[in-house]
Amino acid sequence: MSQGGVDLNTSLGYLLKEASSVLRTAMEEVLRPLGMNVTHYSCLELLAQRPGLSNSELARGAFVTRQTMNVLLQALERDGYVTRPTEAPVGKALPARLTPRGRRSLEKATAAVRSVEVRMLSGMTEAEQAAAFRSLRSMIDSLREDPEEPA
Repeated sequence: MSQGGVDLNTSLGYLLKEASSVLRTAMEEVLRPLGMNVTHYSCLELLAQRPGLSNSELARGAFVTRQTMNVLLQALERDGYVTRPTEAPVGKALPARLTPRGRRSLEKATAAVRSVEVRMLSGMTEAEQAAAFRSLRSMIDSLREDPEEPA
């Protein structure tokens, strides 16, 4: 450990980042044969759950910049996975929707990603999995709370 630094062996933040990195790598490996990456998959999954999201909403949900999402949406639209109106119905946002081809592609990707999640959780009992979900949700909620407001 460096002088005044964090011991990475006991840093929960570091461990979470490592888990995230390993998970992303495993997801990329199963998505690559399907012609996708994690951002591509995330975009399709978000649109399946909430059709009509804008570029900005998709970018926030997939943890990428609006520019990155815009390039991806243009490619997905060109390849027939999503459709967007030529003119914005309201304001400037072009709501995106999955096409039947996009839905079929998402079904395969979801199965591949689920296999990674099953593998990731395979060493845990159902009770341990439930506790892990609760713990992670609690951490997320705690960090999203406004620190200026009383709890």
